Amino acid sequence: MAISHLFLASVLFLLPSITHVSAQQEGCSVDNQKPSVNENNPPGYVVATITLEQGSTIRVDPSSPDASYFTIQGSQLQLTRSVDFEEDTLLLVYLLCTNAVGQSNSLEIIVTIVNVNDNSPVFKQANLTQIVPEDTKVNATVIPREDLSVTDADLDTIYYELMTRMPDTDGYFAIKGVNNPEIYLQKALDYEKIKFTTLLLYARDRPVNSTDTTHTATATISISIEQADTKPPWFLPCNFVNVDNNVCISSPYTGRVNISEKSTAPLTLEPGPIYAIDPDYTLNEKIVYSIVGGDTDKVFSVDADTGNLTMNKAATSPDPFLLQVMASQVNNIQKYSIVSVEIKVVNKSDYAPYFKSQIYRGTVSVGLAPGSFVLEADVPSKPLMITAADDDFTDKVNPNIEYHIKNSTDFIATKDGLILTNVMLQSPGTVTMEVLGKDTVSLQEASTVIVVEVIPATADPSSDKRYTAQDMGALGGTLAALLLIALVFLGLMIYKQYRKPFKYLVRKELSKNLPDDYQNQAYKEDEYPDTGAKQHEMAENGSVRSMTSVLEQPSLPSPSSKAREIDGLPMASTASTIIFDQEEKEEEVEEESDHEKEVKSILRTDRNLADNGYKAVWFKTDVDPDAGDGVKVIEDNAAADEDEDSGQDLEENEEEEEDYNEDGYHGGLGVSFALESHPPPDVEVKVNMSGKGTSTEDGSELL
Repeated sequence: MAISHLFLASVLFLLPSITHVSAQQEGCSVDNQKPSVNENNPPGYVVATITLEQGSTIRVDPSSPDASYFTIQGSQLQLTRSVDFEEDTLLLVYLLCTNAVGQSNSLEIIVTIVNVNDNSPVFKQANLTQIVPEDTKVNATVIPREDLSVTDADLDTIYYELMTRMPDTDGYFAIKGVNNPEIYLQKALDYEKIKFTTLLLYARDRPVNSTDTTHTATATISISIEQADTKPPWFLPCNFVNVDNNVCISSPYTGRVNISEKSTAPLTLEPGPIYAIDPDYTLNEKIVYSIVGGDTDKVFSVDADTGNLTMNKAATSPDPFLLQVMASQVNNIQKYSIVSVEIKVVNKSDYAPYFKSQIYRGTVSVGLAPGSFVLEADVPSKPLMITAADDDFTDKVNPNIEYHIKNSTDFIATKDGLILTNVMLQSPGTVTMEVLGKDTVSLQEASTVIVVEVIPATADPSSDKRYTAQDMGALGGTLAALLLIALVFLGLMIYKQYRKPFKYLVRKELSKNLPDDYQNQAYKEDEYPDTGAKQHEMAENGSVRSMTSVLEQPSLPSPSSKAREIDGLPMASTASTIIFDQEEKEEEVEEESDHEKEVKSILRTDRNLADNGYKAVWFKTDVDPDAGDGVKVIEDNAAADEDEDSGQDLEENEEEEEDYNEDGYHGGLGVSFALESHPPPDVEVKVNMSGKGTSTEDGSELL
């Protein structure tokens, strides 16, 4: 018979202080007086081995506390049945040993029962159902620990693990710890995303990764989400602004009223009547409407239950109204939303727009690019255009009408009423569509029907290729660019052709307009000395050396020409005029530089006979007549005896001199000097620096 654990503990505590019989008595002994046995042992399990002397016997003392558990088979002490640690932790048995002379001794055997993990944890409730409100705070306890506790007969430490069975519901619930099964809310709930979930709670008597034998218990927890009043009303229609679809923004409403006219019916608004809902639709709390701003004169009123907007009186100003309408829940006014309502005040429209034709017919080819014109069926070269008339306008043209095609996306209508392709048409056929012409101010509408015949591309009677509006725009841009380039080139050519005359005219105009105070007589005298005095000096000395020095300055014009030019200018010659003149000379010198490098001075007093290309001219009074054939003497009557070629050259030089004096620039490379005083009146010296020789009577050239 088994003894209690408390009793055995007391016995074991007292054993050291009590004198007991030795495990080895005369005649018998055991190998282990305190063996250990695992629970759940099979029957016949050997507890100890007995050794007997000759003539000795041994048996189980029937008065032992647990004598029923043991038996002796030969020399072995065996258990008669299986033991359970949960029932007995110790077994006590006495063995009686009798020797050959009949003396008896007692052997005490204490058997310790070893606990084995042979029991699984057991939940108090294997199936649990819980309702959780949608507005439960995060970290709040959903199911307490008491409802999820388990028992284990082996008295093992229990390890818990929580998992979800339904997809997209992970992360909302969790347990407090690996050894604490209390479930709490880990993430805020949203009834639109999660309405129900099933959790599995596992209880193990060993850690998850243990290699020991592990027993597991499972509890199924069903959680239903209860919708709470968490969202304010939404005005419809509205657009969601996040992926969770829990925030919806409404568009403003618009409407129109006639000035000085009170409407008795509810106003027609766009995109629809004022209407709000409770997004917590399972609750569907009652909503009321009110105007909270923008109606200082109380022109409008809104029905609290339906949201219909009506007029209390006529609007007398053309200024629009911007109303603020609020929708709030009856049970909680803090749950509200506000939307804007714009009411435009317009002139009354007595007539609705209308189409003059009930059916329009057009044609278009297959394969044209989107945006191509639909042409009139009767006039294939003319784009099809629909126009809605309005008798409210004297010319029946209402600029506020817009056109919309209702039942086809292959075509679009422009504001002007042109019909264009919206896609590239692939196959021939007939398309019938309804077109609306809507007055955007009065909101009145008219409708008509368009029948478009889609024909094969080869059946185009007007041309092999149709050009779209985009093609024509590109062509126009190219032509404009070419025209601009042509104008630029034309301007450059005009500038090069008339640059010098233009500068001269500007210089003369500036000279006339400048005041007399800017006259610099000293500079004038230095720049242009008296020509008459210089000629007189030449006549008295009979020398041409001074004239030669003048001719060796190719950049200066004839003194007589310069004198006449100065006489022609106003006395108030300015420094700016001189600067213009010098710039003009510099340009002429640059143009003539190549020719003048080859011209040699011919008016010299000495002769260079060694140079075959050298020729000189002297006055008769200054040279010996017997100088030689290489010298040509100009007689006093040289001007009268010139041949025809010399006269022609003289005439050309005089024309060039006149051109220079009149136009302000040198007409050629020839230079002419006319001795106006002191020299004999019939003597004239001409020098041609153009590079052409002047023929004389004997055929020689006068350079």
